[in-house]
Amino acid sequence: QFVESGGGYVQPGGSLRLSCAASGFTMEYYNIAWFRQAPGEDREKILCSTSRGRGTNYEDSVKGRFAISRDNAKNTEYLQMNSLKPEDTAIYYCAAVSSCTTLIPLDSWGQGTQVTVSS
Repeated sequence: QFVESGGGYVQPGGSLRLSCAASGFTMEYYNIAWFRQAPGEDREKILCSTSRGRGTNYEDSVKGRFAISRDNAKNTEYLQMNSLKPEDTAIYYCAAVSSCTTLIPLDSWGQGTQVTVSS
């Protein structure tokens, strides 16, 4: 199970750091993907980290602005979001997935955390 937090309201160009805390399993052994869902839109993947820190792939929409870090001792992954744009407004979710290609969630979705970018 995951709990996402850290969302909020920020002006364009601002930054936020989201947290994804896992319970019941050891995160580093799983592929972890971040998704977001904007109002009226489908949920989309923005990045995926392979298990054991073997690498992260970012979608072009966030590449160079978003970065992942992980604290294995806290079983938590962090999403640092910089240079935020209004189009980044969405509910953000994290999930353990079958692979970074198939993206099948291995558990139910958490509640997500709302990010709103607006002037």
